[in-house]
Amino acid sequence: MIEVRALNKTVPSGEGTLSILHDISFAVSAGEAVAIVGASGSGKSTLLGLMAGLDVPTAGSVRLLGEDLGPLDEDARAALRGRTLGFVFQSFQLLPALTALENVMLPLELAGQGEARPMAQAMLARVGLGARLTHYPKHLSGGEQQRVALARAFALRPQLLLADEPTGNLDAATGAQIIDLMFAMNAEAGTTLILVTHDNQLASRCGRTLRLAEGRLVGA
Repeated sequence: MIEVRALNKTVPSGEGTLSILHDISFAVSAGEAVAIVGASGSGKSTLLGLMAGLDVPTAGSVRLLGEDLGPLDEDARAALRGRTLGFVFQSFQLLPALTALENVMLPLELAGQGEARPMAQAMLARVGLGARLTHYPKHLSGGEQQRVALARAFALRPQLLLADEPTGNLDAATGAQIIDLMFAMNAEAGTTLILVTHDNQLASRCGRTLRLAEGRLVGA
């Protein structure tokens, strides 16, 4: 599904450079659930962004479904993401001017789905928000917003779901509900899951754990 080879990322810092990732290599097979864990600042979110083609590495490569992201321009990477990836973020990333239904419809419409409305309605019903279709994000609780984000992420039935601290802004009880829902939907869809978290209990729900420390892969 995805292969990372000798991935490095450095950024300018003061008079020199800051190394965020050092020679990261691993592969994730279709259908796997993999957790990436490590302390704050260990490079987890940077690694996830590189795997998604949201950023480009300083050295090394990422191959998604056999396609090397390196030679692709930003538009081509965006098109590949749209066809293959779903995202769940800690900060939900819902569009505040759109209702719950419109937020879920958006990726379907961008993909040219003619049945965007009924498909979005079905996904929101699946996450328990069938009665909240016309509510805007500011009128939804954090847990409800993350449910909308899950519905949006799974709307196009992505082959790969990337989740970045999906319970980081939620209380423990709500976070546990969201995780149960995410794993249930992931199993139903047969999606490959890569999950960034600092929560070892959450990581234990995955079949494999990759551990980062100071930008280096120290356990796989």
